[in-house]
Amino acid sequence: MTTVVKIGGAKAVDPEGALADVAALTEEGEDVVVVHGGSTAVDEALEAMDIDPEYVETPGGVVGRFTDEETMDVFKMAMPGLVNTDLVTGLQNQGVDAVGLSGVDGGLLTGPRKSAVRVVEDGKKKIKRGDHSGTIESVNAGLLETLLEDGYTPTVSVPMLGVEDDGSYTAVNSDADRSAAAVAGALDADLVLLTDTRGVYRDPEDPETLIERVTTPAEYDELTDAAEGFMKRKVMAAEEALRGGAPTVVVGDANADNPIRSALEGAGTTVERDALPEV
Repeated sequence: MTTVVKIGGAKAVDPEGALADVAALTEEGEDVVVVHGGSTAVDEALEAMDIDPEYVETPGGVVGRFTDEETMDVFKMAMPGLVNTDLVTGLQNQGVDAVGLSGVDGGLLTGPRKSAVRVVEDGKKKIKRGDHSGTIESVNAGLLETLLEDGYTPTVSVPMLGVEDDGSYTAVNSDADRSAAAVAGALDADLVLLTDTRGVYRDPEDPETLIERVTTPAEYDELTDAAEGFMKRKVMAAEEALRGGAPTVVVGDANADNPIRSALEGAGTTVERDALPEV
């Protein structure tokens, strides 16, 4: 069994429990691939460099960071440099032989670059140009499988390898949840998306309204209706992972006891492949 774990980068997420859980799983002989975010580290780096972060909303209501060329340079420093190195060091301290990779290494995460995105500003749909982001269409699963077979734990960060119209490459940003989804789909692995909430709530302000399990299309519709803000992107990632080949996806609490194993045992919001329409 292979599990892909996405560790969120929000300030409220303490990764130590997840790292200890990765160590426990690998000790039990399970294969684990770690994919991580780093929004807080990027924001702090931007602030230190007097660059204001810019967030945009898509016509579908998904909120994300707009990554221009200057911001992309900060991403390259903060994500594979600072965050990835710290997580790999933390895993090594847990006895895990982790290997840090960015999506450009070995063409791990590859797809077309998006230089312009559709956004909503002041209630109007607009085209915003100068973006440095991409859509993952290819995952070098063989690279990950080789590392896993040799006893290593791949620890993956953006940037991805963005393909330009002329066939050349540019390092570009990709959402970490959707990157994890692409990896899980390519490996036919269960996906655990760890964040700073217990899962997806019917009422975003009330943790007692947790949606625990999604097994039918009707329940999936309820899930998509409930997801707001950044949670929309996690639900989108869940669907992409399931359509790609992942058996299950769980959105769970990164700060829970044994967060990965708890999620795999039913804590959080579990989405099964049969819940998706026409799958």
